Amino acid sequence: MNVREFFSSNNGVGVLSTADLAGKVDSAIYSRPHVMDDGSLAFIMRERLTLKNLQENPYAAYLFMKNGAGYEGVRIFLKKIREDQDEELIGRMTRRSLSPEDDRRKGPKHLVYFRVENILPLIASGESGITL
Repeated sequence: MNVREFFSSNNGVGVLSTADLAGKVDSAIYSRPHVMDDGSLAFIMRERLTLKNLQENPYAAYLFMKNGAGYEGVRIFLKKIREDQDEELIGRMTRRSLSPEDDRRKGPKHLVYFRVENILPLIASGESGITL
């Protein structure tokens, strides 16, 4: 199964972990990533700690636990490759609907792209069975 198939066929909880330049770690709940045609993953982010950390340190880890009994999912190791503030593109990609006023009140959005460095199962080591 590839990454696009995995995320389109599974719901669950995602946590994106980042660290600043000094190594101070933060974790935040994030929805499933957008899988781009080139195999990169993208997340829409507001100007908060996760984005600030990524501007200092491009490495991140995304943990996704599938809904259901047991502990199934993946750990994806990422490296930021670019970010974009194209409001039209971000608007098309946004899954959550807020009123325009509430959306503006929450602050600017960035589309942050990552290269996948490794994919491991949620528990244990070895192959996840998921490819790019």
